[in-house]
Amino acid sequence: MATAQLPESPLPPLAELHDAARVVSIPTRTRFRGISTREAVIFVGPRGAAEFSPFVEYADDESSRWLAAALEYGWAETALSLRSAIDVNATVPAVPAEQVPAVLARFPGCRTAKVKVAERGQELADDIARVRAVREAMGVDAFVRVDANGGWSVDEAAEALTALAPFGLDYAEQPCATVAELAELRSRLTRAGVPVRIAADESVRKAEDPLAVARSGAADLIVVKAQPLGGIATALAIIEEAQLPVIVSSALDTSVGISMGLHLAAALPAGMLAGACGLGTVALLAGDVAQDPMIPVEGALSVRRPTLDEGALERFRATPDRERWWLERIERCYAALAVRA
Repeated sequence: MATAQLPESPLPPLAELHDAARVVSIPTRTRFRGISTREAVIFVGPRGAAEFSPFVEYADDESSRWLAAALEYGWAETALSLRSAIDVNATVPAVPAEQVPAVLARFPGCRTAKVKVAERGQELADDIARVRAVREAMGVDAFVRVDANGGWSVDEAAEALTALAPFGLDYAEQPCATVAELAELRSRLTRAGVPVRIAADESVRKAEDPLAVARSGAADLIVVKAQPLGGIATALAIIEEAQLPVIVSSALDTSVGISMGLHLAAALPAGMLAGACGLGTVALLAGDVAQDPMIPVEGALSVRRPTLDEGALERFRATPDRERWWLERIERCYAALAVRA
């Protein structure tokens, strides 16, 4: 994995991070990525609010990149924005088909939808019904994507994408887990005449070598997330080297983390964005930490830093044991960053 770029100035003292940290626990509207509560640390930094929210199962080494991103965003200069607004997609969890219209209603004006597929405990028939419901609700001129989070084998992905292709897919995100599998699948779909592009997500943000996807010809585009890659500067460097079209997405962040993603998307050179970005996911949370949450307006979000809502920070404050858990995690990740620095 490319080393996260830390703030040019020395790391802020650990005591300063403790003082700046507010730990929150926010319920999700539907079960998403196997969780029903999203925990996050919100830092009140000198440059503005920043977020540290690696998922709880992530190891400290991986999570330290998320801390580097928070320190960059809260304590260092932000990359120059080339756009004032970013189009975003609706995100449809692995819900029953009949719930699709209600989910889409949370994303006003969005003309692109990303649909979760390959959910454990579900079958291909469930995915087909969900994608069909999205296409029917959004119409023939909308863009529909699917995201398997690496949940299929090559054979399963080939079967599923052949079945889903008639719905006019924009692309399939991380249909298989490994770069080699993505390359094999992409080749197989091309030979079979199945017109579905392949996007790599986990194979970029969780890989030891995030550029292996581009070198292997394993994907048509890449999905990047600011926090997991270590911040905006590191993400921009990876994008420049990969030379593939880009979608910027979130990791089920609060509005603070979404703001970081928006600034990344806004800093991309002209022609690099491959469509609407996956930054509308605050709509999947049952609350937020901002006075003016990052909810799409006419399918887009303005590039800005949110103003924190002190009442919401207190309302969603994590329990004392979870606060301790996150503060101890910060200490371990900070130690890893200090060694790199």
